[in-house]
Amino acid sequence: MSLTRPRADVTAAPEVQPRDFPTNRGGLCQKGWTSAAVLGVSDRLVTPLVRGESGELEPVSWDAALDLVASRLADLAAEHGPESAAVFGGGGLTNEKAYALGKFARTVLRTPNIDYNGRFCMASAAAGMNRSFGVDRGLPFPLADLGGAQAVLLLGSNLAETMPPAVQHLAGARAAGGLVVVDPRRSATARLASDPSSEQPAEGVHLAPVPGTDLAVLLGLLHVVLAEGLADREYLERRTTGFDDVARSVAGWWPERVESVSGVPADELRRVARLLAAAAPVHGGTGAYVLTGRGVEQSTQGTATVTASINLALALGLPGRVGSGYGAITGQGNGQGGREHGQKADQLPGYRKIDDPAAREHVAAVWGVDPETLPGPGLPAVQLLRSLGTPTGPRAMLVHGSNLVVSAPNANRVVDRLKSLDLLVVCDFVPSETALLADVVLPVTQWAEEEGTMTSLEGRVIRRRAVVAPPGEARSELWILAELARRLGAPESLAFPTDPAVVFDELARASAGGPADYSGLSHARLDAAEASGGPGLFWPVPAVPPAPPTRTDVSDTQVTGVTRTSDTSEHPGTPRLFLERFATADGRARMVAVDHVGPSDEVRPGAPFYLVTGRVLQHYQSGAQTHRVAELERLVAEPYVELHPVLGFRIGVPDGARVRLTSSRGQVEATARWTDVVRPDTVFMPFHWSGIGSVNQVTTDATDPISGMPEFKVCAVDVAVAPAEPVTPPAEPAQTLATSGPGTLGRRGPIQKELST
Repeated sequence: MSLTRPRADVTAAPEVQPRDFPTNRGGLCQKGWTSAAVLGVSDRLVTPLVRGESGELEPVSWDAALDLVASRLADLAAEHGPESAAVFGGGGLTNEKAYALGKFARTVLRTPNIDYNGRFCMASAAAGMNRSFGVDRGLPFPLADLGGAQAVLLLGSNLAETMPPAVQHLAGARAAGGLVVVDPRRSATARLASDPSSEQPAEGVHLAPVPGTDLAVLLGLLHVVLAEGLADREYLERRTTGFDDVARSVAGWWPERVESVSGVPADELRRVARLLAAAAPVHGGTGAYVLTGRGVEQSTQGTATVTASINLALALGLPGRVGSGYGAITGQGNGQGGREHGQKADQLPGYRKIDDPAAREHVAAVWGVDPETLPGPGLPAVQLLRSLGTPTGPRAMLVHGSNLVVSAPNANRVVDRLKSLDLLVVCDFVPSETALLADVVLPVTQWAEEEGTMTSLEGRVIRRRAVVAPPGEARSELWILAELARRLGAPESLAFPTDPAVVFDELARASAGGPADYSGLSHARLDAAEASGGPGLFWPVPAVPPAPPTRTDVSDTQVTGVTRTSDTSEHPGTPRLFLERFATADGRARMVAVDHVGPSDEVRPGAPFYLVTGRVLQHYQSGAQTHRVAELERLVAEPYVELHPVLGFRIGVPDGARVRLTSSRGQVEATARWTDVVRPDTVFMPFHWSGIGSVNQVTTDATDPISGMPEFKVCAVDVAVAPAEPVTPPAEPAQTLATSGPGTLGRRGPIQKELST
């Protein structure tokens, strides 16, 4: 989208206008059309807040707030060491802010304890792609490439509600009858593939497996491909390793066995395998894609499921071919860029590993520090949150761009851990549920008030521009980090610039030579590329064009598959990866054998039903922004639970009744909605609400052993009509933001929001 730009000296809500861009082609969802409303919400944070002796958050000056934060961090470090501090980031931060946050944690705080909410989003996809391809970029091809595909297998993603403009790129596969959607619900996206109520013939296939059995479905599909001789043997021989082990591992997953585990009919498995094979280039098809989303990745076997998806794509000869491939659908605005430049517990800028001596030396040189002073890998998000306030864990946490009280799994435990801290500092632009638990709240700028860059799910680096002035005393995190670094005694040589263009230039140098190489980019070049009407620039974009590839060359050409011989022109960027080789030492993709185990929280007496969670069209993430947009709130004003009429009748839960879900971790209540889009053994609840309707009070924080991603998407619950007395919310029921009189918090007046709402 684009925004009209008011005068620089005027704070006014911009007008949202569609932009003809390759990914959305001028389309916007409801959240996009109404996004400007968030800029002017009545409870916008406009001054720093500190919890006073009364127990309430009270407005203070920036100097007072930052002096307090710096003093407490210094005291805790002196008493408990640098690991007493932790930092939690977000996938909505610009690349510049994500980079600065990682640099601040590792050079000023010198703590390994940094991770971000992308661990809840893309971790399994990243782990699977790194293991198989040697590099992680959500889509190793432009999103628009999907439009030419004859078949698309979409697992665990409801694009029609989460990214509506992207659905137009599925039109070709739909027209060819090749759209296959795997989802326990007949979601809006699944209905695009097969709607039994439609007068039109089915345009594809919807597979509705038992929750948590997607991996078994993938193993069965690969079994059919191999058993029926549909694999691209020449491609496998030339471009992969590990095929024999994978072939042996799927031999026992014949379709009838998969049906007994997943409930997906054996004939449907065979149909889908043949449909995908027919679309593959080896059989004369025009192209096929395998795509995964959070529905299959947020699992204790999420990395294995991504790996099985990649194995299927490799067996059909899809990755590294124009018009075919494997990709993962990113779930946050800067989910891709947010994990590339230092927010993750084990990574340095440029997608470098923090335990790689060469990577440490390179980044330390850019930062002007001794590489020996950089900490090693930290704990992934769930383990980090569990450790807060424990004898050996962090005593302070800085939270940026994340609402952990609502968005983290097993939320009751998270609230308990946050309350145990000696210091909780939250940077936000609205009083989120996490901010209302904080000792210090710092008001920050949001999307239309700041300059910077974001990186799309396809690796396209995009400029963000300020079009309105921030209200009150709101400041950018770049300024906040610079001020804290100065107060904490950082040497002048350890610079924290506040100009986003300067920060980006430093980020580019730090990323040089890494998998996500931005060294050939700058704000000026991105602006010029946009002004020329081009499609944008996809990383890697090295500053120096790569040399022609050789057998031992594993630098830029290894990742991109692009050969350039000119030594004078700028690198054009890399829309498509792996065209000549994968980003592994020998240039071949790794096929890795995996097996289905099942969810960590299986149904049982006392918890006999599956709960699956997800999004709705009108709301986003924890709802901290979208619940403040009146138009969106009117459309979906309260949490709800979908259950099949057969289930509702059997257990005595009427349509419209207040229903209670209970797991071993907690309880949640919402309104029952009877619908046949869910399986009779499954209930669905969206995760955009807090308080009594916060579904993450019952989700499990069991994690994938490789990626550290929690198993949000499936757990076991009991379902019953709620008793007359409501569940007591886990957090304190009436924390408010105090004021010292009219206008203290800016022209919008006092801020007041109960945590239980």
